[in-house]
Amino acid sequence: QTGPVIDMPVPSSFNDITQDPSLENYIGWVWYEKEVLLPLRWLQDDLNTRVVLRFGSAHYYSIVWVNGVQVVEHEGGHLPFEADISSIVQGSPGIPCRITVALNNTLTPHTLPPGSIQYMNDKTRYPKNYFVQNIRFDFFNYAGIHRPVVLYTTPSVYIDDITVTTTSSESVAMVQYQVSVVGSTLYSLSLSLRDQEGKVVATGDGPAGELKVLNPNLWWPYLMHENPGYRYSLEVKMQAQVRGALLEDVYTLPVGIRTVHVTSTQFLINGRPFYFHGVNKHEDADIRGKGLDWPLVVKDFNLLRWLGANSFRTSHYPYAEEIMDLCDAYGIVVIDECPGVGIKMPESFGNRSLQHHLVVMEELIRRDKNRPSVVMWSVANEPASELPPAAYYFKTVIAHTKALDPSRPVTFVTDANYALDRGAPYVDVICVNSYFSWYHDPGHLEVIPLQLTTQFENWYKTYQKPIIQSEYGADSVPGLHSDPPLMFSEEYQKAMLTEYHSVFDKKRKEYVIGELIWNFADFMTNQGTTRVLGNKKGIFTRQRQPKSAAFVLRERYWKIANESSCLPPVIKSHSLFL
Repeated sequence: QTGPVIDMPVPSSFNDITQDPSLENYIGWVWYEKEVLLPLRWLQDDLNTRVVLRFGSAHYYSIVWVNGVQVVEHEGGHLPFEADISSIVQGSPGIPCRITVALNNTLTPHTLPPGSIQYMNDKTRYPKNYFVQNIRFDFFNYAGIHRPVVLYTTPSVYIDDITVTTTSSESVAMVQYQVSVVGSTLYSLSLSLRDQEGKVVATGDGPAGELKVLNPNLWWPYLMHENPGYRYSLEVKMQAQVRGALLEDVYTLPVGIRTVHVTSTQFLINGRPFYFHGVNKHEDADIRGKGLDWPLVVKDFNLLRWLGANSFRTSHYPYAEEIMDLCDAYGIVVIDECPGVGIKMPESFGNRSLQHHLVVMEELIRRDKNRPSVVMWSVANEPASELPPAAYYFKTVIAHTKALDPSRPVTFVTDANYALDRGAPYVDVICVNSYFSWYHDPGHLEVIPLQLTTQFENWYKTYQKPIIQSEYGADSVPGLHSDPPLMFSEEYQKAMLTEYHSVFDKKRKEYVIGELIWNFADFMTNQGTTRVLGNKKGIFTRQRQPKSAAFVLRERYWKIANESSCLPPVIKSHSLFL
């Protein structure tokens, strides 16, 4: 023990829980420990039961021990990891199981996201061994065990993975499946696909095959169909004889039947043009930081649907599985982004960084590949893609992503010059961030129409690929008013949106397929002279109250939805009760 021991809630970031400023900005190792009593039936040295310890995520580098025995190490702050702890806990009934986690939030040029530690060696200005964590991204590097930790059991022969892809026509759909079983080569598999009424609509057997669904209910995005987010249930049942005992493992996977296709000017879901009118988000809130918080999650989905948003990007890291489950259920379309943000330094494009990036994409795709809401992978946000090594780097990451999942388009989000971007040749959809009249020509709203139009035309002329405006926006301090509009007032944020929207309306008739506001809600950042308690580009405050811009966006999104929808316009007054 090297420091004070305090209570720490899980899931939560540790930074904002105490009054200690050194914990708020702490960089380095922290230790978590908890003792639990496991059910006796798990522990009777039963060779046919596996006991598994699973972490939804922990930021950033984790080492886990059970009863003093190391069971798993994991690098990366936003994806799950687990360990089989059967041999450690079984045979010791009645003895508490001690789980210890060492967690380090240090970011280096080779982590994802990258960062660097800078030692301040001027002894006249800084104490001995003084250092700072430098990051090249604009959100607070919250740390801790951010998602649920669970213990669960399976038989010793168990269903390890399921992969589902779907194709469909008017009257028939095909659900292709692959099931991987671990623990034995002698087993049987049976599958049944049920609709939402519980009726079996298709059956199959064996580790790979195809299920045929007649007159399928397709998975449609919110506001594109009167019954969005329709999911079937695929029940997979495994049976195996082991040492004279019949083992059975059953897993039920929600399945949405939908297709995605990209042309040179359109993004098609189930063969129909889809226009992204949505948001960028953050996992960020008062006190809990990036910790999973169910009331906040449900509030956010109610706000999204009130807004008329049909989509969001998981900027700039994979979000909690609980959030993704609701996207599937509500029909909210997702651009699923890995933690590749702030890749700015040349050393972050080397082989060590690349190898880790490939592993992260494997983990993300394994987790989210069966989700109908996920229509595109994003492998990075605003990297230094004009650097020479970016060409090989992004060619490799994107090829690897497509090899893992050939069913979805792949992008990364750029703020580089169209003529210099070395990664853009490899993406399926161009995603561009720009802040005209904010970071460029600040205060000059009148330059937006020309600059934004030129941006779109240059990118399209160069690549002939559909374009999403993946970020645009302005900071506004709630309650700060100015007419004529001045920067940081609610009026300026509204005026900037209006200028952007007039260009979007022209270009969406051609090849612009989406607009994602930056940001859904205000969020915490590192301290700086341009950040007053965080980034204020939210259309909602950090406490989820609307600014003036939220009403502008709501009116626009419902208008777009009603123009392109087969639904009656009264949908705007629909109920949001769960």
